[in-house]
Amino acid sequence: MARVLISMPEEFLNKIDQVADGENRSRSELIREALRTYIYKQKVRESTSAGKNAELLEALLQ
Repeated sequence: MARVLISMPEEFLNKIDQVADGENRSRSELIREALRTYIYKQKVRESTSAGKNAELLEALLQ
C-alpha cells in the first residue's frame, strides 16, 4: 500500500481522531473510507448530470 503525506489543521486532525476512536478504527481506515465515499458521490453526480444533459439534448432534437 502506498503512503501519502498530507497537511491539515491540528484541530481537524483532532476531530478525525475522535471519530476514529469512537468507531474503534484507525485514522487511516477512516480517511480511506471518507475518500471512497467522496469518489463514489462524485461518480453519481457526474452520472446524474450526464443523464440530465442527455435528456435535454434528446428533447431538443425531437
